[in-house]
Amino acid sequence: MKIPRSHVGGNWFQAKEGSGVELRDPTTEEVIASVSSSGLNMGEAVQHARVKGGAALRELSHASRGELLIGMSKALHSIRDELLELSMTSCGTTRKDSKFDIDGASGTLYHYGSLGQEMGDSSILEDGEGEQLGRSSVFWGRHARVPRVGVAVHINAFNFPAWGFAEKAAAAILAGMPVITKPASSTCLVTERCIEAIVDSGVLPDGVLSLISGSVGDLFDHLNEQDVVAFTGSADTALRIRSHPNLLARSVSVNIEADSLNAAVLASDVEPGSETWNLFVREVAKEVTQKSGQKCTAVRRIFIPEESRDAVVESLIEELQTRVTGSPTDDSVNMGPLATQDQLESVLEGISKLSEVADMIHGTGERCEGVGAPEGKGYFVAPTLFEARETGGAGVIHELEVFGPVSTLCRYDGTSATAACLNSLGAGTLVTSLYSDSEEWTHDFLQKGGSYSGRFYLASERMASQAPGSGLALPSSLHGGPGRAGGGAELGGLRALDLYSQRIALQGAKRTVEGFVRS
Repeated sequence: MKIPRSHVGGNWFQAKEGSGVELRDPTTEEVIASVSSSGLNMGEAVQHARVKGGAALRELSHASRGELLIGMSKALHSIRDELLELSMTSCGTTRKDSKFDIDGASGTLYHYGSLGQEMGDSSILEDGEGEQLGRSSVFWGRHARVPRVGVAVHINAFNFPAWGFAEKAAAAILAGMPVITKPASSTCLVTERCIEAIVDSGVLPDGVLSLISGSVGDLFDHLNEQDVVAFTGSADTALRIRSHPNLLARSVSVNIEADSLNAAVLASDVEPGSETWNLFVREVAKEVTQKSGQKCTAVRRIFIPEESRDAVVESLIEELQTRVTGSPTDDSVNMGPLATQDQLESVLEGISKLSEVADMIHGTGERCEGVGAPEGKGYFVAPTLFEARETGGAGVIHELEVFGPVSTLCRYDGTSATAACLNSLGAGTLVTSLYSDSEEWTHDFLQKGGSYSGRFYLASERMASQAPGSGLALPSSLHGGPGRAGGGAELGGLRALDLYSQRIALQGAKRTVEGFVRS
């Protein structure tokens, strides 16, 4: 049986057989691996990353760190086809959906590598302009950001085992911090293979990138005020991490990306059959079903004007009917299973709760058979669309994220003010998609509800020809959101380095201050 390895202290480590958690093929339910971190010395892993990896990175310029990231990107690209196949069998994603993860990983690493090269020989991040603090420029002040002298611990979600590790690692390494990455156990085979390829390439100095396969054990007990924890996953787990006694006592920086009831909002100016209407239908269906709805940016709530209800329902159902659920290895399939049995049970439970306040207008609400899969096997759920009974939708629609191919239509009066108010009931989201050709409507929504999402995807006929869809977290744009979404921030170009840097104020002779900032 396959036993995923960890890579810490510069060496590979494999737990003893029989000590781990079984991993299953989501399509066949066959056991494919057993994962455990039993026997790992977490304290030594942290110390090695700090002493070896951190010191090595801080000696490098941003350009040199960028070269490391480009090397990592090339290492992943060199095994692209292998990673795609592994994703299909161990994660249950179709080849097309697997590309979203695998290519996203190599692309994000390359993006940050290129940013590093553009930054040149500097090793300190400038923060604003300098200013005179006294009667003359003899006494000068300026702000800068320096790397934290610690380790970045990344706890990643199951849905993006490649991109999830890569997008966090890219920012940390460019900032000058070594990384310990811990993938979700259920899909860790993809992450393990990524790290293996990077280690084998020899591109990184010792200690810069470590991998923990399995539980984190007592890892958090060994962290201090110079370290960072970045987590992506459920709000419940996020709360446990935030509440960890040592993290609280040492004021360890914690960044969270959690549950998000993302919304797509159709404005009243959009007519059926228009370019923006067609974009709305096409993209909403994609964001409900891509990766079987297992995306932090998936659309969970769909706000539509009352007068557009019938046309939206007809168009969306027609589009959803093109989805074929089944084995990712079957050429006719375009939506795979959920990742685990636990995910299947959670989604079915969520569907049941939504049924209390909404009518199911597409789907069955039950496990379904998968095309090309063994009969009775696989964690399959067909695309499921609800319509809220009450205008605007009742409580659970705005409170429960069903992490699967499930979304709910909510009618509203068509005004931007009402739409913004309804969106705010989600208590903070990663992304809100606005479909409107009226700048007045869009601007009014943003003024009234702009503080409730980390990112707004403003879809219209003017950008339709290049629209990537709201679910794509571009490395140059912020990824994170307030409230329920965790209150964290990732990506956003160089903004991502803030988490891994300490802002300092410098006061002194202008030559001394400016000389350090530009070093």
